[in-house]
Amino acid sequence: MGPHPAVAAIRLAVRRVLHDLLNDLQTPGAHPDRPAERPPSPLVLVACSGGADSMALASALAFEAPRLGIRAGGVTVDHGLQPGSDLRADEVVLRLRELGLDPVESVAVTVGRDGGPEAAARDARYAALDALAERHGAAAVLLGHTRDDQAETVLLGLARGSGIRSLSGMAAVSGAGGRYRRPFLHVDRQTARKACMVQSLPVWDDPHNADPAYTRSRLRHEGLPALEKALGKGVVEALARTAQLSRDDADALDSWASQAESSVRDAGGLLECAKLYALPPAVRRRILRRAAIEAGAPAGSLFARHIEEVDRLITGWRGQGAINLPGKVVAQRQGGRLVIRQG
Repeated sequence: MGPHPAVAAIRLAVRRVLHDLLNDLQTPGAHPDRPAERPPSPLVLVACSGGADSMALASALAFEAPRLGIRAGGVTVDHGLQPGSDLRADEVVLRLRELGLDPVESVAVTVGRDGGPEAAARDARYAALDALAERHGAAAVLLGHTRDDQAETVLLGLARGSGIRSLSGMAAVSGAGGRYRRPFLHVDRQTARKACMVQSLPVWDDPHNADPAYTRSRLRHEGLPALEKALGKGVVEALARTAQLSRDDADALDSWASQAESSVRDAGGLLECAKLYALPPAVRRRILRRAAIEAGAPAGSLFARHIEEVDRLITGWRGQGAINLPGKVVAQRQGGRLVIRQG
């Protein structure tokens, strides 16, 4: 008798991601007739909060990794935002070790205030995961984001009016060198929870996930249920499909912008306004955004309204002054050229 359908689903999702990772790690053999060589026993870490999604992911990794010759470890990040969070982290470490993962670590971080509590916690978490992955030489870090998380991310992007890239949600593969992998983007949250239940895996429900002070929590418990009530079931699946379609479109436009950028710069590397004006808006704004980031504007603080203001220096030139951007970056039009630099 095979495993429960929920367990089978999460294991299959992880198996596919591990196969993809191994393919990515392959290097050409020294001889064309010889098979590609693979680095010995790569290490894959799972980032685990102790919640149902990440515990289901940890259990699936512990099951699948040895069958593919992969070492499996785990990490939990203690954000220090709740009383007893250090004890909770210790419990997660114990559970991961009981699953057979090794190495397993708990990392405490200090959460700042930039961008709001959710963004600050996320930034601290990824910085800690990056550092740990580097230290252990991990080939990848698995994250437990589900299809429901993807739907929420798409809606948040839509509400912010941040453009098609925000609507594309979370990538299945992201980070430096494709470090972060999200096996569960096509798995719903209920399947992950069911997999934990049938395997008798204890899970922790983070009270922040039900706290209406957090935007994502309100969306999860009020926004999405209201949409499903008004539009019927299938909203989450539709939003997840929207994410993939938007990502394909955004990737194509990014590639177009990358190829077009050199053609709109003069011999000195400055952007020529007339040539920018001739480009489609979606391509032009991508070039402007990239130029602002290269000048020092933080990508996370650079919003669509900033780029629209810079774009008006191209499309609606009336002699207006410089545009101030995040990171003390200034954009201004000078003699038919667009100059973006530190102020």
